[in-house]
Amino acid sequence: MREDDSAAEREDPPEDAVDEIERLTRLARGAADENERAAYEDRRETILDEFAFTPRVREDDETLVLYPTEWVEDGVVQIDRIDDVDRGIERPLRTDAGDEGEFAAVESHNSAIVDAVEDAHGPVHAANARVFADFMSNHYVRRIESASRKEVQEFLDEYYLRNAWPSEDQSSVVDESLELTFDVAGTDVPGF
Repeated sequence: MREDDSAAEREDPPEDAVDEIERLTRLARGAADENERAAYEDRRETILDEFAFTPRVREDDETLVLYPTEWVEDGVVQIDRIDDVDRGIERPLRTDAGDEGEFAAVESHNSAIVDAVEDAHGPVHAANARVFADFMSNHYVRRIESASRKEVQEFLDEYYLRNAWPSEDQSSVVDESLELTFDVAGTDVPGF
């Protein structure tokens, strides 16, 4: 079987795989350390290889674009190979506010994580999780687990101090609360 045939028989990535590719792209872009960036890119590449897709970030509008590998030669999309334009996948990477529907979906997702933190770890950790969820929802319109190391640091150094008005109990465990929140979200706190 030719390589092109096997690639054509592969399925396009499902939504959860595209979400993970987007998350890893965001983490790589926000990583301060080269090794950390490379680790995120390697994990992303493993997923992309499974589905035979190639990534590109369109910098002018900060959009992640995923092309079927059979469309690409030497890093350039070959127009004559595009069989169905709907197979191309685009995800915005910008961090400004999105539309109301996008915000509602992100807020609902982040609130579910806060509820799970409260169920598993109690109200003090949930209060910190709520503040972080508000930060990610309101400032970046993004899911908690997509936060970069830079954004977590911004939250701890600036947002939490100025906007949270935490109790002494909350402020004494905020780092632990973030670890628990990311754990509930299914990932680790980036860079910590």
